Amino acid sequence: RLLHEVTDLAKQLTAHRQQLAEQFSERVGKELSYLDMPRVRLVVQLTQGKLTANGMDNAEFLISANAGEPPKPIAQIASGGELSRMMLALKAVIAQRDEIPTLIFDEIDTGVSGRAAQKIGKKLRELGGHHQVLCVTHLSQLAVEAQHHLLIEKHSTDSSTQTAVTVLDEQGRIGEIARIMGGENPSELMIQTAAE
Repeated sequence: RLLHEVTDLAKQLTAHRQQLAEQFSERVGKELSYLDMPRVRLVVQLTQGKLTANGMDNAEFLISANAGEPPKPIAQIASGGELSRMMLALKAVIAQRDEIPTLIFDEIDTGVSGRAAQKIGKKLRELGGHHQVLCVTHLSQLAVEAQHHLLIEKHSTDSSTQTAVTVLDEQGRIGEIARIMGGENPSELMIQTAAE
């Protein structure tokens, strides 16, 4: 009797998950479109597995990167830049519901530049309205969206390596933005551009 009751409850949970999966995929699709991936389509594939305390569903995220292509597992077809933006889109959708106070993105800008990088920066800033966001980046388009900047440098000798973290003031921020845009010893024009 209990097995039948639990199985019925698991079937109800599956139906609920299928409905939510469609809504979730649609919301992620909107985020991906914003992040310059308008043709990417996310599909949440639910397959039946063993009956457990969490139901009987196994979920897998599949994407179709180009029009007309069938959805495939993300790991098989996504490039570095696509993976970065997929991760950000997924986090943007679930961030409002999860209870994780701090989101850490280590080089989420991998494989992107230009307008896509600018949009990633704006999306990270938006996430910062709900969470503490820590982001390691080498792109000015992301860095300029931050409210605070920390410069992280490694110093090595023959026998040791130490990491120094410096909180940057306004001038330090401008100098670092100019440096990542134009390299060491940025010109006055580059500094003016960074200040803007």
